[in-house]
Amino acid sequence: MKSFERCTQRELGQLLAAAGASGEARRPVQVPVAFTTFPGEIWAAPRSWIETVYPGVAYFNEVDRGGHFATWEEPALFVSELRAAFKPLR
Repeated sequence: MKSFERCTQRELGQLLAAAGASGEARRPVQVPVAFTTFPGEIWAAPRSWIETVYPGVAYFNEVDRGGHFATWEEPALFVSELRAAFKPLR
């Protein structure tokens, strides 16, 4: 019997390989994108990476606390980031 972890890793690998194998360029994102990076995140994405994936990023911020589960760890900070990100759209 296969372990869940091995099965999941294999399926994820197949999914990623299929996505990259299409050879089609990804279409640029057409909606405003907001991104907040938290210091305890598993992978800290620098602004340059975000701007590469989302060329029209509307909001980017690096905060001083929180992690992968920021909504549970720092709910007030998370809400303030949401408000700041979407304030220009109101």
